Amino acid sequence: MCWDRLFVEGAGKKKGGNSMITFFACLVLLVVGFFTYGKLVEKVFRVDNRQTPAVAHPDGVDFVPMKTWRIYLIQLLNIAGLGPIYGALAGACWGPVVYLWIVFGTILGGGVHDFLSGMMSERHDGKSISELVGIYMGKVMTFIMRVFSVVLLVMVGVNFSVGPAKLIGMLTPPVVGTSFWLAVILIYYLLATFLPVDKIIGKIYPIFGICLIIMALGIAGAILINPAYELPELTAAAFSVVHPKGLPMWAMMFVTVACGAISGFHATQSPIMARCLTSEQEGRTVFYGAMVTEGIIALIWAAAGVTFYNGVGPLSDAIDALGQGGVVYEISTTLMGPVGGVLAMIGVIACPITSGDTAFRSARLTIADWFHIDQSSVKKRAALSAPLLVVGAVIATALPWDILWRYFSWSNQTLAMMVLWTGAVFLFRFGYPPVCCFMAALPATFMSAVSMTYILQAPEGFQLSTSIAYPVGVIFAAACLVLFVVQTYVRNRDSAGTAEVRA
Repeated sequence: MCWDRLFVEGAGKKKGGNSMITFFACLVLLVVGFFTYGKLVEKVFRVDNRQTPAVAHPDGVDFVPMKTWRIYLIQLLNIAGLGPIYGALAGACWGPVVYLWIVFGTILGGGVHDFLSGMMSERHDGKSISELVGIYMGKVMTFIMRVFSVVLLVMVGVNFSVGPAKLIGMLTPPVVGTSFWLAVILIYYLLATFLPVDKIIGKIYPIFGICLIIMALGIAGAILINPAYELPELTAAAFSVVHPKGLPMWAMMFVTVACGAISGFHATQSPIMARCLTSEQEGRTVFYGAMVTEGIIALIWAAAGVTFYNGVGPLSDAIDALGQGGVVYEISTTLMGPVGGVLAMIGVIACPITSGDTAFRSARLTIADWFHIDQSSVKKRAALSAPLLVVGAVIATALPWDILWRYFSWSNQTLAMMVLWTGAVFLFRFGYPPVCCFMAALPATFMSAVSMTYILQAPEGFQLSTSIAYPVGVIFAAACLVLFVVQTYVRNRDSAGTAEVRA
């Protein structure tokens, strides 16, 4: 495959001026959201000066104290990869209305989700998300979440090994094709899963995190200062934009743009960094801050996609013709030249790899928590890491992965739903006022409607009409909210029990 053939005729033609009110308004909202709503979430959680797990019992493997800036960049790359780029480009096919989901999804949903999953883990000695859900949602949910999390993480790890291997294979001589590069990537995954968190992840992730930010800022700057491009504005007409393929906005858009707004996968990654915090005061910067940064990256790429290709139709055509990796490469090289090409290659190849390795690492930690296996032992870490990578290799080479991967999007948002409900129960259990608990319960209700509606209407789901999927999704979400209220505020508070949290 030759990258210089990826240009789509007509991309980026002049439109006579650059209007950017909506883009800057959304950007400002995201930044202000971090300093206001993020601060409120932190206050509600009541962070204090207790010892963190990394300080209380560092083991040199997973519980490793790190500096705040390093943890923040690692967390950003853990949760991001290509998610806020690919998802945002696909979501932009619904037009600038996607800006609203990115902004308010990040501030009210994703930031809360990531902060709670990370800080609940920190309060529970760095436990994985499956164990946290079990503590607050019961034994049945513990088993479901353990299986669900491991399967989801292996799915992510495999997809983020096959995809990059294919891209590298296209750019190298046939003698070292996809199979060779897949083996190389899986060997790297074994090392990243097995070795202490500060040896590989702690050293190279901050570098790639900076590259991800630079690429986004470069794209934004090139679009904004070039009068040849006109950013779409969020007007009343924007709400009537029809997806080029006729896909319904509800709930397809809210699942398509996951990592740029809210993603359950983040909850599997936050505990990794919760084991590295040296102070609870770092939580807002690391968890909520990384999510806001990801939202900004998603906003930039959503705007860039629909602007560069002059509309949702040409953007959709470009994605079909080039694939999302080709679209990223074309936009980057056209707007940023050779530097953009290098950053684009890092984006489409290195970033998914850095999400895949932490997916396998998180799977190891989930299984270790499940069976109470001490991970300070080299032999015990190896006994978990090696089989996970063997399973990943088998799936990558033997199963129809393109079909299986379709279910990841729904599984991802369903996990986000469960984590938010867990956060709401956590807040209730420890005496937070009702309004505080609803900071998690309301986005949980929204994501309940999204998840149910999507699986009912999606091609990989039940393929029901919207006349059925919409009301059933709303009823399901309402039922979840009612159940939460009944199980918490209506019943006696004492019946809720207590959870074991470090004093």
